[in-house]
Amino acid sequence: LPLVAGKIEVSNIHFAYQREQPILNGMSFIAYPGEVVAIVGPTGGGKSTLLNLLHRFYDPTEGSISIDDQDIRTVCIESLYRQIALVPQETMLFGGTIRENIRYGNVSATDEQILAASEIADAHTFIQGSPDGYDTVVGEKGLTLSGGQRQRIAIACAIVKNPRILLLDEATSSLDYESEMCVHEALFRVMAGRTIIVVAHRLTSIQHADRILVVDQGRIVEEGAHDTLIRHNGLYASLYARGVTEGQEVIQ
Repeated sequence: LPLVAGKIEVSNIHFAYQREQPILNGMSFIAYPGEVVAIVGPTGGGKSTLLNLLHRFYDPTEGSISIDDQDIRTVCIESLYRQIALVPQETMLFGGTIRENIRYGNVSATDEQILAASEIADAHTFIQGSPDGYDTVVGEKGLTLSGGQRQRIAIACAIVKNPRILLLDEATSSLDYESEMCVHEALFRVMAGRTIIVVAHRLTSIQHADRILVVDQGRIVEEGAHDTLIRHNGLYASLYARGVTEGQEVIQ
């Protein structure tokens, strides 16, 4: 796959982990280069499954996913992964140092790039406070760190990779509200011009996405900007109203 602009086209995809339990039921949309597209909806609607298919952990049982008009099933997986970064909700680190875990996104990253990425991911302060700073060994799977710390390191790793397409699957769910907003703002600024697909557990964190896709039972049931969807007074407005009490949690 040559260097891509980042246009993603999802065409009528269907998918089931088990044949009798379909997860995605004919989903279609286009994400344009440089666009921030948020995916929201009730639990079990297929949001994380969609990101798994975009990253080619699985292939759709029907339909296709293309990047810059090329079906991703026809490209070398290594070349695909050079241009896509996925930050999952459950981040597993390997048992090396913090520096090594961040550099995993780009083995040629300089210490200056690692530091800059860590600051954007709001990780630098806690790393500096660790026993050996960036050379602190995190232990197998990173279990010596909190969930929020692991998520920050994973985001820093994605930043140093400098991908054309960034997939965020509830990647800041372990952060408090204010930290999440700061990380999103800094991340979207530094990744400007890239295509970003974000699944968010707080709707307040994705209000400024270029477009919001509302997914329910494996289908896109609403689509538009935040203000448009609020005026539409459908599922998105209902989810938002339910979760905005005190500006905190919205949906899992």
